Amino acid sequence: MTYLDTSPALAPTARDREGPAMLLLDEALARSRQQEAEKAAREYALARQLTAGRRWARLAAFVARRAERARANVPA
Repeated sequence: MTYLDTSPALAPTARDREGPAMLLLDEALARSRQQEAEKAAREYALARQLTAGRRWARLAAFVARRAERARANVPA
């Protein structure tokens, strides 16, 4: 009986046939996608901060109006 090693480490892959140029393209594409994802995350975080800021400003204005009304209704 003969032993034939077909382990994945020794089997040729499509990447082996494409050569190092394809590896560089894959790495560049992965890097580009990563940078795009990071930029989108930064933009999303900024939008959330702006929205939160507007929400807190609106709440502060409401509370200030309510406090003013409460002070106006307190007998002196």
